[in-house]
Amino acid sequence: MNRFTAWLPDRVDGRIRVFAWLSFLAQTVIIATGGAVRLTGSGLGCPTWPTCTADSLVPTEELGYHSLIEFGNRLMTGVVGIVALVLFVLVWRIRRERRDLFTLAFIVGAGVVAQAVVGGITVWTGLNPFIVGFHYVSSLVLVCVAAAFIVRMKSTPGPRELTVPAWYAGLTHATTAVLALTIVFGVLTTGSGPHSGDAEAGRTGFDSELLEHVHAWPGYALFALTFVLLVAAWLLKLPTLGWVGSLLAVELVQIAVGLYQARNGLPPLAVGVHMVLAALTAAAMTVVVLRLKRPVAAPSATYETPAAASAH
Repeated sequence: MNRFTAWLPDRVDGRIRVFAWLSFLAQTVIIATGGAVRLTGSGLGCPTWPTCTADSLVPTEELGYHSLIEFGNRLMTGVVGIVALVLFVLVWRIRRERRDLFTLAFIVGAGVVAQAVVGGITVWTGLNPFIVGFHYVSSLVLVCVAAAFIVRMKSTPGPRELTVPAWYAGLTHATTAVLALTIVFGVLTTGSGPHSGDAEAGRTGFDSELLEHVHAWPGYALFALTFVLLVAAWLLKLPTLGWVGSLLAVELVQIAVGLYQARNGLPPLAVGVHMVLAALTAAAMTVVVLRLKRPVAAPSATYETPAAASAH
């Protein structure tokens, strides 16, 4: 073993924990900076990729402030990539015993590279709204993967078992599907609205006013299902209780922001907050799903059916 490998963590230590949280934070921040690019009309502030212009890697004075906003987001991609690379290196030594963490770190790192390429394609296609939407959804997925890493690094590796009733797990997965549907319709709504990222960028051609209503329907269904999950977790004292409560709280704020932006002409700041909250909602949902199971060897209480409880 060389000196560098010996320096790497042989277990989940403070270094891994710090960079796991930094990775989650960076993935969330880049959604905010990407939103700023779009909502300020700076999507083509740097008209080429990977350089800013055909003759310059960085913005030139002639391009104005839009190029600075766009280039700032590109720099943020570099920060996200560096953090992902460091985390991947830190888990290298424990890649066999913690294959779950190694896989998640690899997905984040590969995802950052893929996102950079998609960002370039977005510029080359003049901000095609479908590619822009895919770019956002991909970023949101990486936020969820980073959240999953944080959850798994705190648990014991190995086989896992349900700590909730099967119907509750099924309802949780159904709620996740409704959340995904809400996000998809949200992306389509934004793609048909006024915030295209550039005055010359195309739109999807869909009816944005109709999509606003269609987007709201699964959003309200999501809130109702989450409320049912919360009540059930409280009555049955399930380990998901705390995070389902957090998920419901984020959804409440998200609904409030959504209603505000819809009734006030889609102000850019509110739309940006809505985008970030969607990512945080998905991250909270990820944690809830992971809380459905625990390592088999963990000495924590599990859910008992009424029949099993009465047998004691």
